[in-house]
Amino acid sequence: MYPTETCYGLGTDALNPEATRKVFLVKQRPFNQPLTAIVSDLAMWEKYAYLTPEALKLIRKFLPGPLTIALEKKTLVPDILDPSEFAARISSHPLAQALVEAVGSPIISTSANLHGEPNPYTVTEALASLKEGVDLAIDYGVLPRRRISTIVHLTTKPPRIARAYPKGAIKSETIMRVLKGAE
Repeated sequence: MYPTETCYGLGTDALNPEATRKVFLVKQRPFNQPLTAIVSDLAMWEKYAYLTPEALKLIRKFLPGPLTIALEKKTLVPDILDPSEFAARISSHPLAQALVEAVGSPIISTSANLHGEPNPYTVTEALASLKEGVDLAIDYGVLPRRRISTIVHLTTKPPRIARAYPKGAIKSETIMRVLKGAE
């Protein structure tokens, strides 16, 4: 468990199928609801997904930060993470960024709570929700209450935006303006 720019996250090496399976189980998250990841930079992202011109526009405008972009995945990404996409972001939180750099591969980035429960902004909240199955918790204190990341699926035409403002951090209209080159 580690801090992100949105809330405490539950993570592991996103390329390890057994560790990813454990995240699903600990969160009691349905296996048909894919997980997202944090990457360190464009070079790492490009190893695991096909970066498109649209993705690069969004990355330049919003990242690092709370925007997750789902792209067509490469074969290195295990199907348990997501059978067809690789959804990732570059975190603006220094500790989350340091963790992914230390691991040397993408790390899972999902809220550290049972599926459907409120996002945790303290380690105590996260551990109370998950109860067991957490091997390591990094306590960074109380995190500011921020909106969760907006998710943009660039694998569909037109792009599909999930968790946009007010639930997510970024408005759909803002994302579409950037994609159209108006921002």
